[in-house]
Amino acid sequence: MTEERSRPIGYILKRYPRLSETFILNEMRALERLGMRLHVFSLMRVEGSLAHPTVAELRAPVTYFPETWLAKIPAVAKAHVTMAWAVPLRYLRAVGLALLWSVRSYSPFSVWKQFLRSAYVAVDCRQHQVHHLHAHFANAPATVARLVSVMCHIPYSFTTHAKDLYLTRKIVMRRRVASASFVLTCTRYNIEYLRSFIPPRDWGRIYLVYHGIDLAEFPFPPSNGKAAMTTGKADDAVPLILSVGRMVPKKGMGDLISACRLMMARGVRFRCVIVGEGPLRGELESQVRELGLERFVTFLGAMAHDGLVSLYGQASVFALAPHIAEDGDRDGIPNVLAEAMAAGIPVVSTSVSGIPELIEDGRTGVLVGPRNPEALADAMEWLLRDQALGQKLVVAARRKIEDGFECWKTANVLRTLFLASGHS
Repeated sequence: MTEERSRPIGYILKRYPRLSETFILNEMRALERLGMRLHVFSLMRVEGSLAHPTVAELRAPVTYFPETWLAKIPAVAKAHVTMAWAVPLRYLRAVGLALLWSVRSYSPFSVWKQFLRSAYVAVDCRQHQVHHLHAHFANAPATVARLVSVMCHIPYSFTTHAKDLYLTRKIVMRRRVASASFVLTCTRYNIEYLRSFIPPRDWGRIYLVYHGIDLAEFPFPPSNGKAAMTTGKADDAVPLILSVGRMVPKKGMGDLISACRLMMARGVRFRCVIVGEGPLRGELESQVRELGLERFVTFLGAMAHDGLVSLYGQASVFALAPHIAEDGDRDGIPNVLAEAMAAGIPVVSTSVSGIPELIEDGRTGVLVGPRNPEALADAMEWLLRDQALGQKLVVAARRKIEDGFECWKTANVLRTLFLASGHS
């Protein structure tokens, strides 16, 4: 291994670790297993005490910003003085970029916030000889990565997912794609959206890499795919419908609750458990009370991944009903859908964004239209009643995950891109 190739890749994340970003953790673990050195830069401190157990498997050092303003102000000031003294022309170029972006931005304060962060990251990149930067999300992390790449004269790339893509102005996305070595995104749907406004000369920079699942966490019963699927659930147990997601508009949790009300009125035996937190939780709990669903719908809040994996094993159906929010925000392919499919649960979701790339209606799951509680209720009831259909779907779904959504395979694409650029 050459000296150049022994240098680490810097991963710039908004917050690390984060319960909702298992796919990023899986990607970094897989890259390390493939022999790559990483260094993580977290722009914000970790929230809460819950964490995935696999966080401990990541060997990469993590650089956090100082926690308090008393420590942050002198540390950031020192970093900017250091970079201005060490590489004055590059530093001035970064200042010029930040000035230009802030003049054109609807949120100039945010631009300067990322500029302040960038020198702190740049100092660490120089110290640890980081040779390539990769940011997850096209907003703040990609902005910091671009500024650091200018100061340190190193290439950068980024992955764009969903909210960061659809809520970022097109002119800004064009600029970021043009300046990056390469850009990853997690759905073909996203690629088509990017190509709708990115100049054709830059299309070759954009690559599809699906979020990867660690199948070691989801052992499939040996009989699956060959004989009748066993669930381990008692015949008289009330079937569990499981849903996992942040309590935000695009997840469509209100539609799921309305579908549960229809199923209750039809006399269907079920219970529904919703895992996750978010700003809409109070509103959704009120909806459950108003519809008289307290005995049927339960909220469990945020949950570490090992607890969630255990819960997957108890579910008869997994349901998620995303839609495009009023502000244009939408999902890509929710990671929990792929996890449920890996765990052998029949899935019901909506034909929004990249979800049909994962769920083939009638083959690997069931798709309904968005904002349609009645169709959602019909699909969930159908799967609860037709176990033969459920068995057929989960076998095909598991094969779909193994073929295209296994993290060790998807990480190889990114590794190849790093190596092709001469940076690893």
